[in-house]
Amino acid sequence: MEHINWNSDNPTLRKPVLVVAFEGWNDAGESATTAARHLIEHLDGHKFADILPEAFFDFTETRPHVKINEDGRTISWPKNEFSAIELPDHDHDIIVFIGNEPQLKWLTYIEQIVSIIEEYQVELVISLGALIAEVVHSRPDTIYSTSDDPHLITELNLEPSNYEGPTGIVGVLQDTLRNTDSNTLSLWATIPGYVPQVPSPKAALALVKRIAQITKLEIPTAILELNSDTYQAQITELVSEDEDTAEYVAELEENYDNSMRPESGAELINELEQFLRDRDES
Repeated sequence: MEHINWNSDNPTLRKPVLVVAFEGWNDAGESATTAARHLIEHLDGHKFADILPEAFFDFTETRPHVKINEDGRTISWPKNEFSAIELPDHDHDIIVFIGNEPQLKWLTYIEQIVSIIEEYQVELVISLGALIAEVVHSRPDTIYSTSDDPHLITELNLEPSNYEGPTGIVGVLQDTLRNTDSNTLSLWATIPGYVPQVPSPKAALALVKRIAQITKLEIPTAILELNSDTYQAQITELVSEDEDTAEYVAELEENYDNSMRPESGAELINELEQFLRDRDES
């Protein structure tokens, strides 16, 4: 824990689940980090530790920000924070980690996360991500779930991933955890390709609902549901203003309605693999 900064006394947690989300290239529509923050905000989470950024970031690439508040000028560094959610009426507590993918010393960075996993005997690690795909904003959101753990694949009816190619910090974390007692699970939301830069509360809501299903936890979602309705209405209005986009969206809607199902697991695997390769090349 050489690079861990403790912000408070160590929380006492029971068989916690760790939820991990990273800002940046695998967070299309800011869906993964929005979902993670929603857990913290609506389940009374509190920050208890963070990873010190000095060893892991090239500050000419990920620059700190200067802010002015009532205390004067302050510098905000890349955040990599652990928050605890204590649930006395539930079988498991939750740790939420929201970070920035580092530029340097990935293995040492991962050691810091693993040290928290070992300290609190985390049983399950759920990583969140979001990718751009040929989905449509006006239909139910699609979540792709995958794991390398045979037990979880069977229990949760998951699609095993056969992906080969460039990977991110989440892939390194999952590979490292193969040699621990923690199970790993990845959840990927899908974002329409015609609005890739617009924050998507709808995708975040789908991730939160999937987390609730897996953990058997009741998570308040009223705010996300309201924001999702607003998002859908705004995107519909924007689409209607461009004839070509409107035709493309109508085609996606027709395809969805004719099949009466989200994309299959195999189709989503292909979308995910191509997404990862395209992001690496860019």
